[in-house]
Amino acid sequence: MYLATTGRPDAPPPRTGARRRVGGTVLALGTVSLVTDISSEMVTAVLPVYLVLGLGLSPLQFGFLDGLLNGATALVRLLGGHAADRGGRHKRVAGIGYALSACSRLGLLLAVGATGWIAAALAGDRLGKGIRTAPRDALITLSCPPEDLGRAFGVHRAMDTTGALLGPLAAFALLWATADAYDAVFVVSFCFGVLGVLLLAVLVPGRAAADAGTSAGGGASAGGGAARDPRPKAAPLLAPLLSPLRSAPVRRILGATALLGAFTVGDAFVYLLLQRRLDLAVTWFPFLPLGAAAGYLLLAVPAGRLADRIGRRRPFLYGHGALLLAYVLLLAPAPDLLVLGLVLGLLGVFYAATDGVLMALTGPLLPAGRRASGLALVQTVQALARLLAATGFGAAWTVWGPSTALALAAAGLSAALAGAGFLLPAAPPAEGHPSSERPS
Repeated sequence: MYLATTGRPDAPPPRTGARRRVGGTVLALGTVSLVTDISSEMVTAVLPVYLVLGLGLSPLQFGFLDGLLNGATALVRLLGGHAADRGGRHKRVAGIGYALSACSRLGLLLAVGATGWIAAALAGDRLGKGIRTAPRDALITLSCPPEDLGRAFGVHRAMDTTGALLGPLAAFALLWATADAYDAVFVVSFCFGVLGVLLLAVLVPGRAAADAGTSAGGGASAGGGAARDPRPKAAPLLAPLLSPLRSAPVRRILGATALLGAFTVGDAFVYLLLQRRLDLAVTWFPFLPLGAAAGYLLLAVPAGRLADRIGRRRPFLYGHGALLLAYVLLLAPAPDLLVLGLVLGLLGVFYAATDGVLMALTGPLLPAGRRASGLALVQTVQALARLLAATGFGAAWTVWGPSTALALAAAGLSAALAGAGFLLPAAPPAEGHPSSERPS
């Protein structure tokens, strides 16, 4: 184990001259995420137009539904992580989540424009995502050394984002070929979702692979030197759910994540603002996410490698700084096409520098046996904060208009960045990189 080679139970093994390849588990999960993201992004790309322009929902109603997409499954996230940890059944629990999301596409098809049924279908999709995300990310952290987690998450997120690029393209092609038949989008999305579940069953190793990674020193024992068995014995439910709060660095990450998430306007709102500013035709709307997805795809792996070298705290903050700049540009009297390119590019920077980096920052601070539960807690706090942000932004748009709402969000995010800079702990530097941040 790491203790035998470095003298510290939470220190990574020494680096060798050869660059290690990303493990098979990461690549398999990336393939599953690629296919699943084609399914989900086909729906996400057309949803704002379908709801706001097609069904006539107000910005406040859409804000609530968009918040539901991101934050209304808090308890399920926690229970999914806890269930995966208790039995070491990360793959099985993740598979349930993937299957539930796939079935939700049929719910959208059967809703026939009824807002209540649409909300139920969206809730089913987010329930599935809430169940699967923490077990999936825990499998990644358990399958590779902690000093390579930034790169591993970067590779996974790059593959995931490839699906995010292909999904809107498929949605646009279907809408063009079927004269705006949204039902066709939902059917094809369902088929891709089912394919993702099948690939998970065939390609992704189960519990044995995660256990092997633990015993081989593949990063699973780097969770602060705590429990080494990823299958802890039965315990009262509340205690393991809240056990990550015993760690001061984890508490600081949770506080910073909540603060920043409370002023993170949902992507769909950003795309709606761009559509209003450029007066884009509805058929071109699904292309807007492609710019952000392309930037994310190009930068995910470099951002992960940079985070492994200099520490994960600074890239996480820089990413939110890029988001703040995107808000400012949306308010600026600049040429529309310039704003379009820069805002979409900055969204890509934001996700590349924050999504996987946050998991790589948090994972090594958690015991191996509580990895999924701890990651689920961080994701839940972030989701609840973004639910608050989406609902608040939708209400502000309805009452004061989009410009005032966005100005308030930008001011809040500026203050949140200052607070998060104070709260976030600095991760231990990677072995062989003395320029990295010192631990706080």
